[in-house]
Amino acid sequence: MSNPLVDMQKPDVIFCIGTNMTECHPVAATGLKKAVARGAKLIVADPRRIGLAEISDLYLPLRVGSDTALLLGMAHVIAREGLIDDAFIKNRTTGFDTFFEHITQWTPEWAETITGVPAKDIETAAMWYGSADKSAIYYTLGITEHICGVENVQSLCNLALMTGNIGREGTGINPMRGQNNIQGAGDSGALPNNYPGFQSVTDPGHQAKFKAAYGTEVDLEKGITKVTALELCGDSVHAMLIDGENTLLSDPDREHCEHALRSLEHLVVIDIFLTETAELADVVLPATAWGETDGVCTNTERRVQRLRAAVPPLGEAKSDWWIICQIAQRLGFKGFDFDAPKPIFNELCRVSPIYAGLDWDRIEHSEYQWPVPHKEHPGTPRLHEETFVNGRGIFSNVHYRDPAETIDEEFPVWLTTGRRLQSYHTRTQTGRAEGIDYLLPEESLEVNPVDIEKWKLTDGEWCKMSSARGSITIKVKAANRSPRGTVFASFSFADVPVNVLTGSGYDPVTHTAELKVCPVRLEPL
Repeated sequence: MSNPLVDMQKPDVIFCIGTNMTECHPVAATGLKKAVARGAKLIVADPRRIGLAEISDLYLPLRVGSDTALLLGMAHVIAREGLIDDAFIKNRTTGFDTFFEHITQWTPEWAETITGVPAKDIETAAMWYGSADKSAIYYTLGITEHICGVENVQSLCNLALMTGNIGREGTGINPMRGQNNIQGAGDSGALPNNYPGFQSVTDPGHQAKFKAAYGTEVDLEKGITKVTALELCGDSVHAMLIDGENTLLSDPDREHCEHALRSLEHLVVIDIFLTETAELADVVLPATAWGETDGVCTNTERRVQRLRAAVPPLGEAKSDWWIICQIAQRLGFKGFDFDAPKPIFNELCRVSPIYAGLDWDRIEHSEYQWPVPHKEHPGTPRLHEETFVNGRGIFSNVHYRDPAETIDEEFPVWLTTGRRLQSYHTRTQTGRAEGIDYLLPEESLEVNPVDIEKWKLTDGEWCKMSSARGSITIKVKAANRSPRGTVFASFSFADVPVNVLTGSGYDPVTHTAELKVCPVRLEPL
């Protein structure tokens, strides 16, 4: 996030797109509710009439996969109406003249033909966002889990750069992280293109730095993504270590994923429970749970937090860092003789410029947000206040493109997937809690009541849902949340493996799967 969570209470206009925040980030969303209660205008763009839409001042029910078209239409209106911040554009951006010419063609009337959102509502959203003193953007996986996820994010950046809504209190571009330490994992180098601290692996200077620090040389090329690794299983990838992820349920195209994992000669899984993925493993190493672990977590607002074990681990469970260090030592790697999380974190601080001013003792009270470049630095709650990392913000001339698959006669219904408030991700933890199971004992398919009648389905009964990759059976639930022609289900339940159906394409840059768009066919059972 470019801005701290407390800034969520401060905008004049809040634009939420592709985020079911009140269900997926319910604690953080309280800040947004406070802003609305204070009088902030809330714009919500989502295919479903989610809880956020119910409290919004303007709801934009766009067709799944059409976010880029909506954002191009909004950019057109902002430019046409002269709502741009000339001083910000001149002093802090590059490429605006070309971008200005580019967006003249993408009118709100054109956007309406793609998104289904009335042109007048697109104009209203643009006028509100562009004319307010403080406008903030919040988004989550509904923006990124598309083949055009990068273009979607670039389009949001364009809006912020046009209007100068970045680097100030109550503004910003704020992606809400999907899990508690996803930010920290990326910071630590769990990316195929970066060393810790987002230092590119293709930079010879970075290569030399980490060769000296780690005693081994890494090739000057980007590593492979998980998508590529799964495609190469049984070919050039023969062993795999999966730590804390239930890949079999969370990844798209389950049949392909399961085939890939079964093609390995050796699969090791580190987890706190015997998940569906762990059941395929040759070796399962039991890890400690969150309440049994000392360590560090960096959250969605870049806040570096100390974690403290509340209870001792059960049985043979060990901390993930300990397990990984033991494996590394047995593989003959040097530098993995750590005996506690403190020296591990301190090493991260030594090699990462954004953590350079921190150490284990300094984060005792969790008050710092990176970057913290030196010991006297107070931290950076708000990014980009004076400048951008590369000096200037870059406008992107993006184009709309259809999803990898679109509805047709064989698969005439849009399926979109996500999470529900009562369960979390693949239910590795929440699925083992009786109270949660009482609140949400099974998965169901949200279908508009008009479509239920049209498709001869029955509310509360089972149907067969099929895509180009396979079929599942799922119980039908009448819900006005879903628009006509679009259905919704979560991927949380192993007995209703929705990701058997998904996996039509990936963003070519990030390899993020298009989990939010999948054409399907429904048949009554």
